[in-house]
Amino acid sequence: MLILGIEAAAKVAGAAVYEDGRILASSSANSGLTHSQTLLPMIDRVLKESGRKLDQVDYIALTNGPGSFTGLRIGAATAKGLGLGAGIRIIPVCTLESLAYNSAWKEGVIRVATMDARRHQVYCAAYDQDGTVIEPDTIPPLELAEKLKQTQGPLLFMGDASDLYHDLFASELGSRYHLAPAHLKDLSAASLCSLAAEKVAKDPSCAVETDQLTINYLRKPQAVREREARLAKEQADREDAQKAGEKS
Repeated sequence: MLILGIEAAAKVAGAAVYEDGRILASSSANSGLTHSQTLLPMIDRVLKESGRKLDQVDYIALTNGPGSFTGLRIGAATAKGLGLGAGIRIIPVCTLESLAYNSAWKEGVIRVATMDARRHQVYCAAYDQDGTVIEPDTIPPLELAEKLKQTQGPLLFMGDASDLYHDLFASELGSRYHLAPAHLKDLSAASLCSLAAEKVAKDPSCAVETDQLTINYLRKPQAVREREARLAKEQADREDAQKAGEKS
């Protein structure tokens, strides 16, 4: 099984080639350049380094959210373009599950995947060796800490929100809180490929045609939220004005 992994959900862009239990080539960039600048060259490079061609790829693995709205759209457009042109199905993988997969499963340890969602919120989920402990969600970091207090065992944090809210998590969770080392902290196309391979081996139907690929943002885009808030305020102002008119 040959899988091309595409990672574009956060600041780190990546690509990897996986074949039958081995990572043949991988590349990542956290240079500040846009994913539209780095992603296709990385894909081309890992295919060349692995000695494989796109028409040999069985599946494309892609993190399909949550994450950066722009990054997710770039990743999806890239995967769809490559998949459609070569007739390759796509294996969509939850970004948070892929992040947690960076670390090998160990009994008793809960892996906590966190990503900055802006506006003092985090995308988050938690997993143990048996599966999902906390479902993917968008919540304030303190609420995440409160949920984790209801669990038992060491907590291994990964993702950029772990750095951003390090003091809060350390204070709330005490000795249970552990921060993953740098090489495990960010999203990895290699981890994505390995997880996607497991998923498709268990359930081939998890791979979708390009036109069936969807993005799970976990929340509405900021522009939509701002518009809804503005409309709600305008509606409230109209109702207040109507009530004032009725009183007079």
